[in-house]
Amino acid sequence: MSQLVDRTITALRSEHDVLADLVRSLTDDQLATPSGASEWTVAQAVSHLGSGAEIGLAPIARAAGETVAAEDNQAIWARWDASAPRAQVEGFLEHGGRWLDTVEALTPEQRSSLTVDLGFLPEPVPLATALGMRLSEVANHSWDVRVAFDPDAGVAADSAAVLLELLAGPLGFLLGFLGKPAELANPVSLAIPGGGLVIDDSVAVVDHLESPSATFNGPPEALVRLISGRLKAPYDTGVTVEGAVALDDLRRVFPGF
Repeated sequence: MSQLVDRTITALRSEHDVLADLVRSLTDDQLATPSGASEWTVAQAVSHLGSGAEIGLAPIARAAGETVAAEDNQAIWARWDASAPRAQVEGFLEHGGRWLDTVEALTPEQRSSLTVDLGFLPEPVPLATALGMRLSEVANHSWDVRVAFDPDAGVAADSAAVLLELLAGPLGFLLGFLGKPAELANPVSLAIPGGGLVIDDSVAVVDHLESPSATFNGPPEALVRLISGRLKAPYDTGVTVEGAVALDDLRRVFPGF
C-alpha cells in the first residue's frame, strides 16, 4: 500500500505542476473561458481545486500530529467564490503547493500507517484513500481546464493508471456514488484495460474477468473520464464499446460530477 501512496503523491505533483504552468500563462479572457465542466469557467475549476487544497490540508496535517486551526468549509468556499479569477489562480498556486509540500514531507512510516479523518465519512480512512480522492478531483478537473484549450487533451496516463488501481482497491466505495447501475436493464461485465468493470446491483472495478459480456476499446484515461462523466462528444474520438452494452448506455450509468 505504501508504494501506491508514493505513486499517488508522484501523480499529484505532476498534475499540479502541469496545471500550474498552464494557468500562470492564461489571460483574463482565457480564465473566463468555459471549462470541460459545463457549469464552470476555467477560473472556477481552478478555484475548486484551490479551495479543496485549503480544506484538505488540515485533516492530513492533524493526522501527522500537527495542531491546526480549521476554518469553516462554508466560509472558505464563500471566500474563494467571491475572489476575482486572477486571485483564484494565485490561491490555487499557493494552497495547492502547500498541500503537496505537506504530503511530500510525510515519512515512509507515516505514508504506510496514517489514517485521516476527512470529516464527511463515517470513520477515518487510510492515507491512500485520502490521497486518491484528491487525485480523482485533480486529474479530472485538470482535464476540465486543459480541454478548454486543447480538444485532444486526456487525463494524464500516470494518473489514470493510479486511479484505476485505486478504484479496484481503497477507492472502490466511490463507485457507489459515481455509478447508477439501475440505468442498465441487465448486468454487464465490461472488459477494460488491465481488468474489468462489473455493473449489476452495484459497480466494481476488478483486476480480472473470466467471460466479459462487452469490451471497452479505448485507453485507460478514457475509462477514467467515462467514470467521471467526461467521455462525451466531441471528446470521445476513437473510443468504442462492443457487445451487450453501448457507450451511450455506459454514459447513463456514469452521469458525472
